[in-house]
Amino acid sequence: MEFSGEHLVTEKEWGTLQVPSDTLHQIRKIVRGIRKNKSGYRALFCGPQGSGKTLAASLLGKETGNEVYRIDLSMVISKYIEETEKNLSKVFSQAENKNWILYFDEADDLFGKRSDIHDAHDNYANQEVAFLLRRIESYNGLVIVAINSHRNIDEAFAKRFQSIVNFPMPRPEDRYKIWIKSMHP
Repeated sequence: MEFSGEHLVTEKEWGTLQVPSDTLHQIRKIVRGIRKNKSGYRALFCGPQGSGKTLAASLLGKETGNEVYRIDLSMVISKYIEETEKNLSKVFSQAENKNWILYFDEADDLFGKRSDIHDAHDNYANQEVAFLLRRIESYNGLVIVAINSHRNIDEAFAKRFQSIVNFPMPRPEDRYKIWIKSMHP
């Protein structure tokens, strides 16, 4: 397996990100947190597609001088747990000690509420999540997990993050500002 990450880079500035002030404040708190905490930092971004999660991750990289990689979970997750663990280990070992920001996008299915074990598939899914959580917690850089809805997230999973940032869908006037700025950069 080659590295399953897409390098995210942006020329945009913070003013391009149209989010409520409390969301921006939470993102700024992440910057302070990663500068103080050299042993790793975990953030959960919650919001629908188009709400600014990926742009925020890119801007965090730009501000901190760290490269951002969006991890393609479909390339990492396998129907065999040993293969999934091997793929995840490779992602984290490639990123270790490089100050990369790992951005796990569209992670709803993987990090949904863990179920009671009724069959081998449930047991496998729970093992997969537990392994990834251990790797996230031991990573010495910033890990961002992005989900579309926080309603289905396991409470024990959510407690493992230092920051949980909610990204509401931009209001019509904010979408207009985004459109104007994209027309006249």
